[in-house]
Amino acid sequence: MDFLEPAFMQRALLAAVLVGITAPAVGIYLVQRRQALMGDGIGHVAMTGVGLGFLLNSSPVWMATLVAIVGSVAMELIRAYGKTRGDLALALLFYGGMAGGVLLINLSPTGSNANLSSYLFGSLSTVSSEDVTAIALLAAFVVLVTVGLRRQLFAVSQDEEFARVTGLPVRLLNLLVAITAAVTVTVAMRVVGLLLVSALMVVPVAAAQQLTRSFKATFVLAVLIGTGVTLSGTITSYYQDVPPGATIVLLAIGVFIALAVLATPLARRRARAAERASAECDARCVPDTRRPADDVRV
Repeated sequence: MDFLEPAFMQRALLAAVLVGITAPAVGIYLVQRRQALMGDGIGHVAMTGVGLGFLLNSSPVWMATLVAIVGSVAMELIRAYGKTRGDLALALLFYGGMAGGVLLINLSPTGSNANLSSYLFGSLSTVSSEDVTAIALLAAFVVLVTVGLRRQLFAVSQDEEFARVTGLPVRLLNLLVAITAAVTVTVAMRVVGLLLVSALMVVPVAAAQQLTRSFKATFVLAVLIGTGVTLSGTITSYYQDVPPGATIVLLAIGVFIALAVLATPLARRRARAAERASAECDARCVPDTRRPADDVRV
């Protein structure tokens, strides 16, 4: 347990736990909405916030949060009203965010490409006490939204028209999902990195779906997988001196592959059981219309 002795590892492990909880908690709604790559786009936009934080000599985490929220709201509005030009507008937003981040951090007297790399791919040694405080506050907001409004967010993610008919504020809930995803990206960027955070939002959810059939079970298992791979990846990167973000994502993909292999025979058994149950039901439930000749009544 010597990895617990350095102060930077204590901060990194705490941040890893928070990331492991929040990323799948938001990712499950993005997967339901078929917006699995939304986190990747927000990560590109957040780079401008990181660069702006260095340029203005303020906290890159909080500045990235602000810029990512603005970008996520713009993305949601483009999705809702962009029509045929929406994909082009999103591409300009993503690439402009990345280019703006690189330019601003190089204009900053205290910034450099090395600083930017730690935000792009994650870095254990650079997680400060201020970063942990910011991550904890942002993670609390994410958990409050994703758990407290899970029924409403699930309804909107499944069928917007049905949710609108039932009286739910669909537009507000869609914006809330986008904002929560933006906050999650900035929570995770110090551990996983902006370029890989989308994978941690999606892969644990996809892995959990291999074994679970309900939303609640998928949510819980995805969070457990996310927490497990972030802790394992952080500890592995400490001992092996490898990038934490890449290690965490590869571990998550490994869990997905293992559960997919395990789920294949289970799915076949379930299919065969369903076929047998259907056949038995047909045999019991279909009425026998044949009547013996001596039973015919005139």
